[in-house]
Amino acid sequence: MLYGDWHYYLYALPGLLLGLWAQASLKGTFAKYAQVPTASGVNGQQTAQALMQLTGVQVGVNSTPGMLTDFYDPRTKSISLSQSSVQGSIASVAVVAHEMGHAVQDAQGYGPMKLRGAIVPAVQLGAWVGPLLFIGGLLLNMLSLVWVGVAAFAVAAFFSLCTLPVEFNASSRGLAMLQQARILSPAEIPAARKVLQAAALTYVAAAAQSVGQLLYYLAVANRRRS
Repeated sequence: MLYGDWHYYLYALPGLLLGLWAQASLKGTFAKYAQVPTASGVNGQQTAQALMQLTGVQVGVNSTPGMLTDFYDPRTKSISLSQSSVQGSIASVAVVAHEMGHAVQDAQGYGPMKLRGAIVPAVQLGAWVGPLLFIGGLLLNMLSLVWVGVAAFAVAAFFSLCTLPVEFNASSRGLAMLQQARILSPAEIPAARKVLQAAALTYVAAAAQSVGQLLYYLAVANRRRS
């Protein structure tokens, strides 16, 4: 089913190819600017402290293994920085500023972030239950179950779309803070923007993959109904 249906690849392939390109672009862009030290001499760890002082938003700063595995956790009010993001490079401080952008969003009650957080439980359920219900409905020839599966997975697709404004806004906030705190000069901002744009493209690709899968489910369900 699914993978044996060539129609599936018509919907899945664009998002998959975009995802592969986005990952390659992010790794290449980060690697390039990870070799460019900041003129101010400030590293990623110091950036977190400087931006907390600038914004008045205090968060915990933890370390996490891996490369580009940084994240902000609104539950613990903390940012976790990977080894690649604590160096004194333009790429590193850009990533840290992005995570601090999320911290500021959280502190200010940024609407799209609150919406995304509110639907997390439904997403966690729908992302894996939806496909199971969908396939089960096809196997059992129960159209109602197919549509329940579609609806459940639609929540996950909606979540991926909600993520886009949250990520883009965090990057915009981060770049503005880096300039305001004089961690990066105006001449260095374009390089930092390229790093964050490459990172944002991975979220666009993830959204494209989710929406493509949802469209496939809808197409199959409509064919069964006909």
